[in-house]
Amino acid sequence: SLTVLQALEDGVKRADADPSVKAVMICGENGKFSAGADIQGFSSPKTRGIALGPIISLIERSKKPVVAAIEGIALGGGLEVALGCHYRIAHVKARMGLPEVTIGLLPGAEGTQRLPRLIGVPAALDIITTGRHIPATEALKLGLVDEVVEENTVEAAIRFANKV
Repeated sequence: SLTVLQALEDGVKRADADPSVKAVMICGENGKFSAGADIQGFSSPKTRGIALGPIISLIERSKKPVVAAIEGIALGGGLEVALGCHYRIAHVKARMGLPEVTIGLLPGAEGTQRLPRLIGVPAALDIITTGRHIPATEALKLGLVDEVVEENTVEAAIRFANKV
């Protein structure tokens, strides 16, 4: 939603400008990182010039470490946000993927570029073209996430951010 996009943009800019902030942790609510874009919004006229791609680039360019705390699901644009983060911590039950291909859409926020850079072309092509959901343990083996935890993901991500 526009509200989430604006909050991400404002939060990253505020953190980058504040010398007391040493790292940033991005998480979702209610046990889910993000299910991605609301497809209903694709047909509505844009009311403001906010787009996901530039916000992910802003996250990626941050001078401070940005850690994604992935719980539940990180799908579509949600996974693309996580890919823009410098590090990713996932709960053991989390699932990630780019399922928009199953309805004829390609990932639109540079996930098709960031994913191959992170895990290699063959593995990325499988994820991009099939739309399948990757369990956290497989994501760790592929190098998609840096750590898988069974405990509170937000607390683990904060500890990880403090280490880096």
